[in-house]
Amino acid sequence: MRAKREITSALAERYRSSGRLEKGRILDELCAVTGWHRKHAVRALRPRETVGPDKVEAPQERKRRYGATVKDAMTALWEASDRVCGKRLKVMIPTLLPALEQHGRLQLGQSAVIVFWPSAPPPSIGCSSM
Repeated sequence: MRAKREITSALAERYRSSGRLEKGRILDELCAVTGWHRKHAVRALRPRETVGPDKVEAPQERKRRYGATVKDAMTALWEASDRVCGKRLKVMIPTLLPALEQHGRLQLGQSAVIVFWPSAPPPSIGCSSM
């Protein structure tokens, strides 16, 4: 195990600074020497961020696409639609959104409505599995 770590650390810098073709050759070499699959070799060679004194790898956090307002509105729409799947909920949004706003269950600003309907309300699309 220690030998594999030494080989990986020796190849890691060369891997990061090389081009696409050379990276493929390095991966082939590492897989032949260690017996690893290519995907495992790629993961072993990539740079990692460490957290804390025990050097645990930090999980990558995704950048949030929508804010809390849109998330709360989507939750309200989902609950009002009796928790249907996303494919069916997408079709129901043009009907549910104005109804929930009209009855006071949902208050959205103009910017949040633009997130739901970028240009115009989406056309009604039938679900093939209904």
